[in-house]
Amino acid sequence: MKIGIDCLSFFIPDLFLDIAELAVARDTDPAKFKIGIGQDQMAVQPLTQDIVTLGANAAKKIVTDADRALIDMVIVGTESGTDFSKASAVVIHELLDIQPFARSFEIKEACYGGTAALQLAKEYVANHPDRKVLVIASDIARYGLNSGGEVTQGAGAVAMLITKDPRVLVLADDSTFLTENVYDFWRPAYSEFPIVDGPLSNTTYIESFQKVWHRHSEVTGLTLSDYDALSFHIPYTKMGKKALLSVLDETDEATRERLLARYEESIRYSRRIGNLYTGSLYMGLISLLENSAALTGGSRIGLFSYGSGAVSEFFTGYLAEGFENHLFQSAHQELLENRRQVSISTYEELFIQKLPVHGESAVYEDPMRFSIQKVEGDIRYYRKTES
Repeated sequence: MKIGIDCLSFFIPDLFLDIAELAVARDTDPAKFKIGIGQDQMAVQPLTQDIVTLGANAAKKIVTDADRALIDMVIVGTESGTDFSKASAVVIHELLDIQPFARSFEIKEACYGGTAALQLAKEYVANHPDRKVLVIASDIARYGLNSGGEVTQGAGAVAMLITKDPRVLVLADDSTFLTENVYDFWRPAYSEFPIVDGPLSNTTYIESFQKVWHRHSEVTGLTLSDYDALSFHIPYTKMGKKALLSVLDETDEATRERLLARYEESIRYSRRIGNLYTGSLYMGLISLLENSAALTGGSRIGLFSYGSGAVSEFFTGYLAEGFENHLFQSAHQELLENRRQVSISTYEELFIQKLPVHGESAVYEDPMRFSIQKVEGDIRYYRKTES
């Protein structure tokens, strides 16, 4: 039975910051951010948007009335949870009007959570082939103003519907995965921002890729020349390229050129959005599918997922015939182009804004389809409009 991604879409806030302006404000050469890090713009989320609204807005494009009756699980992969107990998936389940007899929960392991959700969904559909699973990877990457990681911040969500006979990507049963207890990036419960060992994080990412890639190749017999494209977790766009370059000496020139060309197509959206944590691998996949004219039905894609701490996985899939007819390229392009640029001062003002706490209350106005309507009695209430 074929199981995989039937459709997928992303959502980002309607505000962005120009990375060159950030570099100037931080007394840094813009080339360090734009070329050295590989970022052009950063998504900036207003106070009225959180992982619930980002996830629900991403999913609204792919969930039909028929799907609502067939979805048995809503799984959110995130490291930006809004509550230590209640899962964001429970709220999203209500906002999307999913049938009530469904499981809804979160999965956490840094940026790997979205892949863990995807693989769990795949196993569920294998045992219940007439049912569907909604997987959402939703995050807000924040490192702090004038911090070392500030340039790699971002916000957004990717939603995927996992079914049998998928119309976009058929997943193979060939995953290899790795767990190592490494403190390269972590955020204690008491800390608003993560603690990052930058050099260790970069090294661990590349070494993790090499380990799962080589094990996958040993187990399956597949080599780089067997792939039409590789898609990577993208904390910043130069990171995935460093990992890819670390193994390209294992193959021929034609394969190197092909994989590098596809990689550049896979990072076009991330250059304009920033880090989505759990969603960044799948943002790269969407960018690849929507920006590459070289891929066709049957093209094999390898995917590398990484979550600091550290868990990583390499798995593969092949594109379904006619996959291009089930993408949302126009809607995604419109979403990117219709955003409003904010100044450094506005970005900094938005960054320090906080929702009410400890019994405080507030009411908000946001025309977005799903947004925070008010906070009252320590509860976030969400607006659901028909727009």
